[in-house]
Amino acid sequence: MSAGGSMGEIIKSLVVNVTIACAKAVAAVISGSGAMLAETLHSFADCGNQILLLVGVKSSSKPADFKHPLGYGRAMYFYSFIVALLLFFGGGVFSIHEGVHKILHPEAVDDIGIALAILLFSLVLEGWSTIGNVRAINKRRGPDKGFVRYLRDTKDSDLIVVFGENSAAVLGLVFAIGALVLAHQTGDGRWDGAGSLAIGLVLVGVATFLAGEVKSLLVGESADASLAKVVDELVEVDPNVEKALRVLTLQQGPGEIVVAMKLKMRSGMQTDELVEAINQFERDLKKRIPEVRWSFIEPDNAD
Repeated sequence: MSAGGSMGEIIKSLVVNVTIACAKAVAAVISGSGAMLAETLHSFADCGNQILLLVGVKSSSKPADFKHPLGYGRAMYFYSFIVALLLFFGGGVFSIHEGVHKILHPEAVDDIGIALAILLFSLVLEGWSTIGNVRAINKRRGPDKGFVRYLRDTKDSDLIVVFGENSAAVLGLVFAIGALVLAHQTGDGRWDGAGSLAIGLVLVGVATFLAGEVKSLLVGESADASLAKVVDELVEVDPNVEKALRVLTLQQGPGEIVVAMKLKMRSGMQTDELVEAINQFERDLKKRIPEVRWSFIEPDNAD
């Protein structure tokens, strides 16, 4: 996904979450609900997380220099991992603690009319933002890969982090609404605590999934397997290349791939002819897969 496309999705989610966080804070004060407090802190945490993602997008777009010859693309993965940690501890763990406290020491929930109105308003906004994320993902993944499979395979960490936050927010709002209504109707404040606990478990689950996916990218993950298939297709039609002996790929950042390979070239080629054949193969590869920013090709007779 392009930096511009990623930034647009992040900014949209940031505006939505600032609006929702302020509305939830009012509802939490009016109702005295622990689930509402958990949702308020969750939304404010999401605002901070999206600011971190914006910093990551800007950092990853810096050009390569002497100290970082392959660029700063992996900076996006670093900031995405920090966001996952903050979502786990700042949102999930606190909400679980608040939920357990409310269950052990239940408190009556006051007037819920305004709180429910704000929660429903928030659900509409979060739903709209999440639908936008889903559309962006569907556009990116294409028709040949399932939605869940794409989430596990994609290298666009910022996109899946924003989607993870928004989908967790939608589910959390559903739990908060249910908990608030049950606590009010039954007069049992433990339902409010159960809602906060459920929200916390959702956040911990989403954060754990995101952290695992981003950790793999941060350590150094190969590019999509389709790249090797493209290399084989190019070898088939290139009269100067007999065989691809080895192909190594590295996802250096969203939309940035490093490729190193050994090619068995046609025998009898002169130096200039060999150099031009390799250069042409690189041009053809980058034309088929524009995300390949660096390619290192070595002619050889054996792996």
